[in-house]
Amino acid sequence: MTNNQTNHIEQAPFAPLKIGDIELGFPVVQAALSGYSDMSMRVMARRFGASYAICEVMLDQFLVNFKDRSKNKHYLAIADEEHPVGGQLMGAEPIQFAAGAVKLVEAGYDVIDINFGCPVKKVLGRCRGGFHLSQPEVALEIVARTRNATPAEIPVTVKMRRGIDDTAESRDNFFRILDGAFDLGVAAITVHGRTVEQRYVGPSRWEFLRDVKAHVGDKTILGSGDLFTAQDCFDMMRQTGIDGVTVARGAIGNPWIFQQARALYAGQPLPPPPSLFEQRDVIQEHMRIADELYGEKRGLGHMRKFGIKYSFLHPDLEQVRGKFTKMRTLEDWYAIRDEHYCDDRPGNYLSPSVHAGTSEC
Repeated sequence: MTNNQTNHIEQAPFAPLKIGDIELGFPVVQAALSGYSDMSMRVMARRFGASYAICEVMLDQFLVNFKDRSKNKHYLAIADEEHPVGGQLMGAEPIQFAAGAVKLVEAGYDVIDINFGCPVKKVLGRCRGGFHLSQPEVALEIVARTRNATPAEIPVTVKMRRGIDDTAESRDNFFRILDGAFDLGVAAITVHGRTVEQRYVGPSRWEFLRDVKAHVGDKTILGSGDLFTAQDCFDMMRQTGIDGVTVARGAIGNPWIFQQARALYAGQPLPPPPSLFEQRDVIQEHMRIADELYGEKRGLGHMRKFGIKYSFLHPDLEQVRGKFTKMRTLEDWYAIRDEHYCDDRPGNYLSPSVHAGTSEC
């Protein structure tokens, strides 16, 4: 949105969010984002107010065969300041899924999240992610084995879409998996309001989340889909009765969404969008963490895609985005900083169009 976004004061009559025995309180958390929600993004989200964040999805096969080499260490890196933190797992075979969950627990993740939602074509072709919504027996075996392999004190959660498609069979499969997962001891389930077939085309169907929450009663349901502003988060909770939301694409290059949501949660006015000096300082700190995590060369490559997303908060969007797409060295960043972040002008709120086509698993 632009700087004209409504400063809407919302008193939040929402119960504190809890996942298993983990008290999160603030019900707005950062979702898993394939290729994005590494330690650097999660730390920034937590510093700006997210009560919880989930790592980018990892394959069970990768985890089972993981070698703790310098080029791979970033995959399981966790900062002390980000606990509690969730590890998201995706795979095809129930036995290997459970073995992958054990690896995530050993790495220090506080929650194990099962991915039954990813709609990416190559994932579905390998019988992973959202494909499991078409086979309830296998999905529930994965849940059972994962829950049994995970220590009792570690909550297990599930991420789902509302079904493979909009057929009656797909809806029946969804609720069979939903009910069965809770019966097997899952602590919370996140539901994205689109189908797997739909991917990211068309609006997320929030009314389906209302049906899900009415169906499960006091069990914990989080919502996902089309959360690009702080107000969206509370609109979804208020309209559906769900217990919390997971912000995905709306948090890429925009950790301020959690700060803004905290303000609304406290009944305060919506803060203004970050100024250019605020943006500059956050990009610089994000880059510093990425450098520690990956090393300078890989860290800069990683930050290029984040810089493009950060640029959507800049009033000179097109110019700044173009510069970030060409960033290859620290000197390139310094040139961007010195040219485009030298005056402390007002920034913009995020526009949903920034993340068209971004994969969210």
